[in-house]
Amino acid sequence: MDPIITRFPPSPTGYLHVGGARTALFNWLYARNKGGKFILRIEDTDLERSTQESVDAILQSLEWLEIDWDEGPFFQSKRFDIYRDYIRKLVENGHAYYCTCTPDEIEAMRQKAMSMGGKPKYDGRCREKNMKETPNAVVRLKAPLTGATVLPDMVKGNIVFQNTELDDFIIMRSDGTPTYNLAVAIDDITMGVNTILRGDDHVNNTPKQMLIYKALNQELPRYGHVPMVLGSDRTRLSKRHGAMSVTEYREMGYLPDAVINYLVRLGWSFGDQEFFTRKELIQKFNIENIGRSAGVFDVNKLLSLNGDHIQAADPGALVPHLLPFLEKQGVYPAPKEDLPAIIRTLNQRSKTLIEMAEGALFYFKDEITYDEKAVQKFFSAEFVEILRPLTDRIEALGDFSEKNLENPFKEMMEMTGVKFGKIAQPVRVALTGGTVSPGIFEMIAALGKEKTVKRLRQAEALMLKGK
Repeated sequence: MDPIITRFPPSPTGYLHVGGARTALFNWLYARNKGGKFILRIEDTDLERSTQESVDAILQSLEWLEIDWDEGPFFQSKRFDIYRDYIRKLVENGHAYYCTCTPDEIEAMRQKAMSMGGKPKYDGRCREKNMKETPNAVVRLKAPLTGATVLPDMVKGNIVFQNTELDDFIIMRSDGTPTYNLAVAIDDITMGVNTILRGDDHVNNTPKQMLIYKALNQELPRYGHVPMVLGSDRTRLSKRHGAMSVTEYREMGYLPDAVINYLVRLGWSFGDQEFFTRKELIQKFNIENIGRSAGVFDVNKLLSLNGDHIQAADPGALVPHLLPFLEKQGVYPAPKEDLPAIIRTLNQRSKTLIEMAEGALFYFKDEITYDEKAVQKFFSAEFVEILRPLTDRIEALGDFSEKNLENPFKEMMEMTGVKFGKIAQPVRVALTGGTVSPGIFEMIAALGKEKTVKRLRQAEALMLKGK
């Protein structure tokens, strides 16, 4: 069997949206699962709407998702000579012809066909004229007049198109540029693409592309058309359902592994499993488990899954993802060597990297700003009699590990008879400024001896000042 070759062909007329990212992901996973190739092709034949800014945005989105490509990116705008060569071949072998019908004439044909209860289509009047190339002429492919074109779809099963429903569609415009269906078919042929997974909004394009394959005596690829991604109200996904651009989710503090995990589950399943690592997706992805019903995008489910991925990730692996969010909070440069320990104190309580960055801020401050209510409740001159010897014991520790940090607290509890919570909460306020924080021992270990002792001494001074 030939190696699997898939492709992703975005149009650079905007950002990479969620549905497009899922299409890229399905093709990439299938190629990786089968040890095949994944090709990136930029379909920029719409020269007026295509922009370099959009190209850059698409590439950045794929790179952030870590969807890498084996060949490309190829640009259709640089392949016009290839398309024209194939158009000439189609004309020469009698499968295509020049047509000089005007737009008004074509509109009249369509109106006539509809008035007779037929499809509004071109009537083929130039089909057998054998015209030569002339200025302003288009080229049309000869569609079969009888029978049916059968699409053996890997997802939907066989889809039958009656050939009487098809007209002799244009493959080259009057300005010499190729149409979408011609360019796509020729690209897939010349790039050796043999497996095509795409949204089912392309189903009606497929018989036209199949006819181009047959006219060139080329073996058809395998097609699979995937149901669309819908919003929570089961209408077409739009901005009101949540962010549409992949990069928006990056800015909102989502992990790429969480996003691809969620996207692949919008239309594919593996039993009841919801959480997948990237490695598991590559190992388990198949076409047989792609569903026939539309996936419903739920921002809350994505958020929950992102929290699961943050919890499951190695703290060291989260460092490069967290750094940009710390910088936005004014922490620059963040000490990379300290971050794994800090992340370990926060990853069980953070659903996004924004939450984690906000929760980490107290670790980096030179001066702590105390919550007034917390000070009134927990800072008292009497507590100095516990805080001062506790600080001394913490400062004297050689092994500043979480386990060893428990000892000073135990000693103070035994000496004073005061319960742990009555000691830990004022210490928490002293170290963070508030009453909510990670676990006290893991937090102190991550904060380090120098900062811990300094903050405890500052809190002691404040308590004495208020005496």
